[in-house]
Amino acid sequence: MTATMRAVVLTEHGDLENLSLRDDHPRPTPAPGHVVVKVRATSFNYHDVFTMRGMPGIRIPLPVIIGLDIAGEVDELGEGVEGWRPGDRVLVHPHHPQRGLMGETLDGGLAQYVLVSAEQLIALPDKVSFADAAALPVAYGTAHRMIVDKKTVRAGDSVLVLGASGGVGTASVILAKKLGAEVIAAVGGEDKARRMLELGADHAINYREVDFRQWVRDRYGKPQRHSDDGGVDVVVNYTGGDTWAPTLRSVKRGGKILVCGATAGFDPPEDLRYIWTFELQVIGSNGFSADDFHALLAGVAAGEFAPVVDEVMPLSRAHEGLRRLRDREVIGKIVVDPWLEG
Repeated sequence: MTATMRAVVLTEHGDLENLSLRDDHPRPTPAPGHVVVKVRATSFNYHDVFTMRGMPGIRIPLPVIIGLDIAGEVDELGEGVEGWRPGDRVLVHPHHPQRGLMGETLDGGLAQYVLVSAEQLIALPDKVSFADAAALPVAYGTAHRMIVDKKTVRAGDSVLVLGASGGVGTASVILAKKLGAEVIAAVGGEDKARRMLELGADHAINYREVDFRQWVRDRYGKPQRHSDDGGVDVVVNYTGGDTWAPTLRSVKRGGKILVCGATAGFDPPEDLRYIWTFELQVIGSNGFSADDFHALLAGVAAGEFAPVVDEVMPLSRAHEGLRRLRDREVIGKIVVDPWLEG
């Protein structure tokens, strides 16, 4: 008889109604060079919303179990796997070396078990919880590569983070503060603004009530084309859409705009004159590496910072968690524990 497990399965592209909670989904079996991981925690990213809706140019084999971020324990070893044993605590690199992203082109973490390549395994320090580990890969790994690896933020910089209450946003706030920057968090509500200040942001703007471009000018002055006066040093903009034009007008001469996504739209109006007139640096950053994960895990294990986890919920509430993320009702990360009752 085929072994089964609980899983949340995307049956076709669309919205939340196409996610199905199943109690009898086939459990994966070991394959050569692979291991079966018992999923102890997974977390949502906005990428999961895009996968649910369908992304132009990316073919998703349906049905699929979504979820890129995975932490758990090695359960079974496939042929040829060495250096790991059942019970080892692991973080899973979201990118399979041959098949692409977990939860997109192959089954991901919204299940009790998942099959991954042994090459994807990263040892999880005992001092890092499964929930904290599952919050890290996509959001914190992306922010770490964009801010730390690329050396885009320096001590004393003024850094405006748009969408600061999301996964990448909270990670950017935390990492920029660790580097000694003055951080301005732009969020969509007063409760979120208060939470950003608690996390260490120096200033918080409710962009639903305050024009962040005007706020920057009021505090730092209007950017000048013939000097470095006015504007902020860095803007983290992974939203795009209608935030792009005011971003161009908020950065000082020679300043940087960091881009790692476009959750509000990838084709915004552009005025190239601002880029050359103010000698702006638009710096793209794509993805993450195992080195990012090792650095982040070491920081969490040492107590240097903790990822922001909004709530840990069971598989039965995964629809609710993804809806809250879609509707921007989350501060930090929603984590799902597939073994949690509820």
